[in-house]
Amino acid sequence: MSNADKQSAVPEVDTQCKDVATPVGTLAGAAEPDNIGMTDTRSPAAINRSWVISLFGTAVGAGILFLPINAGAGGLWPLLVVTLLIGPMTYFSHRALSRFVCLSPRPGEDITLVAKDYFGKVGGGLITALYFLAIYPIVLIYGVSITNTVDSFIVNQFHGPHIPRALLSLVLITLMMLVMIFGERLMLLVTGAIVYPLIFLLFAVSLYLIPQWKLGSFTEAHSFGTTLKYIWLIIPVLVFAFNHSPAISQFSLAMQRAHGADAERNASKVLKRTALILVTFTMLFVWSCALTLGNDGLAKAREENITVLSYLANVNDSPIISFVGPVVAIVAIVSSFFGHYLGAAEGAEGVVASIAPHANRKAVKTGVTAFLFLTTWLAAILNPSILGLIESLSGPVIAAILYLMPMYAIYKVPRLEPYRKQLSNIFVIVMGLVAISGIFFTLIR
Repeated sequence: MSNADKQSAVPEVDTQCKDVATPVGTLAGAAEPDNIGMTDTRSPAAINRSWVISLFGTAVGAGILFLPINAGAGGLWPLLVVTLLIGPMTYFSHRALSRFVCLSPRPGEDITLVAKDYFGKVGGGLITALYFLAIYPIVLIYGVSITNTVDSFIVNQFHGPHIPRALLSLVLITLMMLVMIFGERLMLLVTGAIVYPLIFLLFAVSLYLIPQWKLGSFTEAHSFGTTLKYIWLIIPVLVFAFNHSPAISQFSLAMQRAHGADAERNASKVLKRTALILVTFTMLFVWSCALTLGNDGLAKAREENITVLSYLANVNDSPIISFVGPVVAIVAIVSSFFGHYLGAAEGAEGVVASIAPHANRKAVKTGVTAFLFLTTWLAAILNPSILGLIESLSGPVIAAILYLMPMYAIYKVPRLEPYRKQLSNIFVIVMGLVAISGIFFTLIR
């Protein structure tokens, strides 16, 4: 890493992030600190810790339950290489996106407004639309996933009746939406309450599987070219699984409110800790599942199109796994829904602002909330197979917005010039291009 990478603050830039008490001019509904009837009186350090947990919860969603099946398919060496790469990839890319927001000349603007400041009305509108398209389908799939997971849990583990999908999904989605409607503080409190058990459960399952590790087929050697191909195809999956960009804009605004001129430096610290926790707990889970199932087991799980924990429960007939698996899935879905809802609402409001800039802000916010609720509920009722839509639409757009767009801004926007001579920029650009190319290769294959 270059010396510049070791510096989080921008040298000789006195307009970095002014000290602001509340966000200014945020159409996309940046959660204000008193938006649930109370002022956030916590210390800056406590706010940082709460965001580490919230960002972790955003990243660890239902996708982690499919991640071992994809990431372990190539065997030992590809998984080892991507394990070493994903930490820097996650940290540097999300740090760049946070800087994109933190260093806005007008503090309090979310990512949709900052994009217009940097790239003009047309360029900003395009980025806002892509931002929304990257996140919105994921919100829908969480509505479907939480309904299916809870229904299966009731029927299979508790031997209860099938609750009508319309009623069950209405209750579940309403509960998740209420947390978001009541604001950032409540969201952080709920996320903090459920993510700690999630971390514990991931760790417990990883350790529980250790006695069942099988090193034989997993260590089978591949040619150098085949190993590179597996690495190439695994990287897009990891980018998607470790992505917490939907919450980065609101996170950056929270850093502005809490730290003022030191917002960017504190944001970098939080993101570094988040990346460390993600790599430690998530990749331990991936390794443990992959070593337990081996290449044959992973292939069969892929054929059956079920989560890795569901497959483990089926082949091991373990009451512990059969109970813990759905609990992990439910907690992961709920925690990740919050961050993705923030991003989807932000993007939707930004799109409306581009089309109707003089629309009433409160009416737009209410309309977007109703739109997200109704469409998520409808998706849960219809129970479509939209995983392919997420992979084909969200994947490439996420890689473009998270890896390439902030790098373009660094070399385009004068305000970000102090960050241009960092070696991490080249790393992020290369990994972004690898992720996008790998996604398209998977689609055409």
